[in-house]
Amino acid sequence: MKRQLFLRTLLLATWPVAAPAAPLLKAGVFDPAQQAPEFALQGSDGADLTLARFKGRLVLLVFGFTHCPEVCPTTLATLAQARKALGPQAAEVQVVYVTVDPERDDLARIRQYLAAFDPSFIGGTGTPERLAAMRKRYGVVAEKIAQPQASAYGMNHSTSVWLIDRTGRLRAMMPYGHAAQDFVHDLRLLLAGR
Repeated sequence: MKRQLFLRTLLLATWPVAAPAAPLLKAGVFDPAQQAPEFALQGSDGADLTLARFKGRLVLLVFGFTHCPEVCPTTLATLAQARKALGPQAAEVQVVYVTVDPERDDLARIRQYLAAFDPSFIGGTGTPERLAAMRKRYGVVAEKIAQPQASAYGMNHSTSVWLIDRTGRLRAMMPYGHAAQDFVHDLRLLLAGR
C-alpha cells in the first residue's frame, strides 16, 4: 500500500503540467521579446523624440509619410479609434509616427497631419541618414517611387505597427489591415502586463 502511494506520488510529481496558456496577441509576437532600438529624433510636439521618453507607457511605432494616399491615413485612423475605445487607459498608450519622407515632411506638416487623427499622436523626423539608420534597426524598408509628374513622387514603405511595452521591449508587430478592435485586444493585454 505504501509502495503504491509512493509510486502514485512520484508519478504525479513527474507528470508534465501544462502552464496556463499565455493570452494570444492578434499581432505577430517577438519571442522572446527584445529591447526596442532607441532613437533620437525631432518631435512634432517641439521636444526631443526618444523611446526612453515614454518609459512606463506602451508605444505604437508607425513609419509613414504625410502624402500617403491610403495606408498611412487608414492606419492612423485605426489607431485613433483604438485609443478612443480604450477610454481612460488611452493615456497609457503613445502613438509615434516617424516619417520616411523627410524631404517633404517637416515638423509643422507632420504636426498638422497627425492632429487630424488624434492630437496626442507625436511625429518624428531627422536627417535622412538618421532616419535611414533607424529604419535599418527596425527592419523597415522605404523607397521613392516615381509619379507621372516629374516633380512628384510616392513612397513604398513597411506598413506594420510595432508594439513596444512599458519597459521598452519590442513585443509584437501588427500587420497593416487589422481592425481597431485587434489593437484594443492586444493593448489591453499588454497594459495588464501580459
